[in-house]
Amino acid sequence: MGLLSFLKGVGEKILPSNEKEPEVKAAALLSHVQGLGLPFKKLTIKVLEDAVTLQGEVAEQVDAEKIAIAVGNVEGVASVDNQLVVAEPKPEAKFHTVEKGDFLSKIAKKYYGDANKYMVIFEANKPMLSDPDKIYPGQVLRIPEL
Repeated sequence: MGLLSFLKGVGEKILPSNEKEPEVKAAALLSHVQGLGLPFKKLTIKVLEDAVTLQGEVAEQVDAEKIAIAVGNVEGVASVDNQLVVAEPKPEAKFHTVEKGDFLSKIAKKYYGDANKYMVIFEANKPMLSDPDKIYPGQVLRIPEL
């Protein structure tokens, strides 16, 4: 899947403050992925400052993408190098970084030509999104093909 960029200063606050040890940060990110219930066969998370590398194996492309954005949408993470091996590879989704003034129907209109398709984007980003109205600038969202 490759390298994804994120805004380091925004996102969920799950990393221990002032923690310098990469192993502690990696453990917090793994716990976050597990807490969201995202499926994987094997997952290793490596942290070097604000860069995260994901290695392991997942069953489907959607799993790899959701894990990458779950980890990337954490405050303190600037990039995710997704090296997860997908057992059943499929075309990758597009990604959208939320800007000020964005809402899901506006994003759906941009990518699908139909604002009413906003629930497709919402569903594609569960469980990271709990409400279609709760997105924030800097957040990266999966935009799957219809």
